[in-house]
Amino acid sequence: MKGSLKYGEGKSGVTLLEILILFVVLSILAGVAIPAFSAWLPEYRLRNAARDIYSTLQRAKSGAANANETWGVFFDDSVKPGRYSLWSFGPNREWDDGEGDDVEQGIRVDLSEYKGVDYGNGNAAHNVQGRAFNGFITYVTPDNVAILSSRGTVNNLGYVYLCNAKGSAYAVGTPSQAGVVVMKKYRGDHWK
Repeated sequence: MKGSLKYGEGKSGVTLLEILILFVVLSILAGVAIPAFSAWLPEYRLRNAARDIYSTLQRAKSGAANANETWGVFFDDSVKPGRYSLWSFGPNREWDDGEGDDVEQGIRVDLSEYKGVDYGNGNAAHNVQGRAFNGFITYVTPDNVAILSSRGTVNNLGYVYLCNAKGSAYAVGTPSQAGVVVMKKYRGDHWK
């Protein structure tokens, strides 16, 4: 008969062998991708934590200039992992170190959000200035607070050092009175 189909003709389907080959290929790809992803993830989290501190310092700088008052970023290393928050002068127009009349500016970050990131130097042998570490938050007077004036300048110079369990480290800070915010990564024997 012309035009008639026999049983099985014109039907498409997937054989068991094709399904098994697909599973083998997917297993090989997963075996390669999972270790690469596992190595990449801690670096990604650390870089994001450093970028967020960089952004918070920039926000403190612009917020202080826009509000025409002093703002500060408080870095708290009394808990593990650490945390930080953004504050401004309150009605008393005096710096109360985040207490009293100071006003929180909507940024409060717990480093546990970055899983495996905390204040520290990781494998870095020295700080950005080339000296031995004497703490991982170098803002002093008041301790652990980066203070930015209404002119966008920095009242106290310093850095915050972050690390992960793999030993990678970042430094984020304000190295000059001009209020420039920088972020550096430790690469073997130097900060870049």
